[in-house]
Amino acid sequence: MFTKHYLQIRTVSSQFTGLLAQSLEFTVSRTPDLRDSPLNFELRSLQLRSTALTQLRTHLHKSNSGLEAGFTVTLTGCLLSTGCNNTGLLTDSRFFMCHECRHSGAWDSLVRLLTERKKNKSQSTKDLEVLLKETSPGRKMDAIWGQLEKTTRLISSFPDDAIKNILKTFKLPDVQSKVIEQIGMRVDDAKSAIYIPLNNAEGKTVGFKILRLNNEIEEETVPPVACSGVILLQHGRSLKQDTTVIVSSVADALALASCKTGHQIVCLPHGLTSLPQQVLPSLEQYKKLVLWFGNDVVCWDAARNFAKKLGENRCYFVRPTEKQPSPALALLQNQDLKAIITGAQPIWHQAITTFSTLRQDVLSDLQNNDKVQGVKWKRYPALNRILKGHRRGEFTVLTGPTGSGKTTFMSEYSLDLAVQGVNTLWGSFEIRNARLARTMLQQMAGIPLDSHLDQFDNWADKFERLPLYFMTFHGQQPIKVVMEAVEHAAYVHDIAHVIIDNVQFMIGVSDDARHVDRFWKQDAIVAGFRTFATKTNCHVTLVIHPRKERDVEDLTINSIFGGAKATQEADNILIIQDKRLTSVRGKKYLQIAKNRYSGDLGVMPLEFDKDSLSYGQRKKKPADEGEPRPPNDS
Repeated sequence: MFTKHYLQIRTVSSQFTGLLAQSLEFTVSRTPDLRDSPLNFELRSLQLRSTALTQLRTHLHKSNSGLEAGFTVTLTGCLLSTGCNNTGLLTDSRFFMCHECRHSGAWDSLVRLLTERKKNKSQSTKDLEVLLKETSPGRKMDAIWGQLEKTTRLISSFPDDAIKNILKTFKLPDVQSKVIEQIGMRVDDAKSAIYIPLNNAEGKTVGFKILRLNNEIEEETVPPVACSGVILLQHGRSLKQDTTVIVSSVADALALASCKTGHQIVCLPHGLTSLPQQVLPSLEQYKKLVLWFGNDVVCWDAARNFAKKLGENRCYFVRPTEKQPSPALALLQNQDLKAIITGAQPIWHQAITTFSTLRQDVLSDLQNNDKVQGVKWKRYPALNRILKGHRRGEFTVLTGPTGSGKTTFMSEYSLDLAVQGVNTLWGSFEIRNARLARTMLQQMAGIPLDSHLDQFDNWADKFERLPLYFMTFHGQQPIKVVMEAVEHAAYVHDIAHVIIDNVQFMIGVSDDARHVDRFWKQDAIVAGFRTFATKTNCHVTLVIHPRKERDVEDLTINSIFGGAKATQEADNILIIQDKRLTSVRGKKYLQIAKNRYSGDLGVMPLEFDKDSLSYGQRKKKPADEGEPRPPNDS
């Protein structure tokens, strides 16, 4: 159902056309006939590796492929001869995907094929087979959905009274049966789960949502990450094809469908957790996107972050005020949903603003003061009292003596947030990822897993579902390489928290390292991460070793290695003070030495539990030592 509009994008801005032609060194056609091209690539960015771009120039120049720019993608001609009519998604993450045959993979795979073609001056069947095998989509989802179709029933096939009862049971808005039929909602025999297919830009089912009936209605997506499908609701007879309202849940989508808004409705596959780049082609047909997620800070942060992917100049926001909750809640309050959509406001200019623009943001902060403070730690209630919470866009520095447990503390600190849905990227340069993951897994389980191997699979399955990602670097790495990986992860996986352990491993690794002062180099690294945190609204935590100090003296802000820039730029400074090194009865504690948000300072005792590798406050030991000891949520 997307195909027609997806292929009829014809407008190419002259500024973009000129830039692309200059960068790729070939003539751009403003109105290419994409139907004659077996493979159409969509380029979201020209920020590719120089080697890959050089190889791309030669091929595209000789192929005389036409280009066509969209809002977030650009279409070009054939590079693979797979017989399909629509192929390719190439983004700034160097990822390509064909929506028709569903081949996808890294840009490097295509580069190898292009290089081989240049050498042989003809297409190598063997190389093409290797590429297609590497990028094969697999057919597991087809089999899973096919099985579901056999074991479930279309809700639209039930009588109207039965349909209303099913919707009421799952606390969904009452909608007409034709809406239920349009999105293909199905229910199992026990009426304990609803299944809704997620379709890609070509209308093919690539995943599905599950609504489970437990104490509360739980919404789950299969596959759990990087699903390229959405739920599309075409509502009303006179459709405005250039405008759609984007929501994060099935309940919100049905709430809008129950009203005559006159707009199409799109429900994202992973809610507010992430916006996969694979979804972007499905939204190319719309000139105006209205993002309506809810009225808390989490929803507002997601809307602003998603707008950067979708193109800020076409995004309008339903501002998060008390009178403008999520669509489902607004419907229950008998609000005029159409009027709320009409009142959606565009994003402000990135460099200029006024109080009239900020007014609603200030009101939202006052109305949601507790949520503005950030995500609360469950294992560290003392941190909640001092720091108030973990907030996006901030910059934190952690320091402490060698061997004081900085990495162990930070692994549990980040694990606590990841369990609550904070997408986290770990950059551990001191210890390998397998060891770090083992530490975090044991902290999550709360027991020594080497003595309870029978519980490993249970905890490993839970750990695998966390939004945790690890950079594969180890040892010294250049800042450019690390920043490229971080920016890639922030774009592709919507990372909200980045941990770099530690900064010293990026100092002194560059071509000009011998001629650059180490303090100046660290200041440049700090400035880079500070800019990244602000620009992407992502929290960055840097672990920095202290200077060599006398053991009898407490560490201070001035003890942090390097110049003053790290302490000046930081919103929060955490110092592990370890008095065990100088006194028999010495204690270890975490000192909050800087807190730009509230100004509150203080200390938090750190008592280490060896069995669980945890510093978190815990309940008393249970009678059965073999049972997990969960952290105290109080």
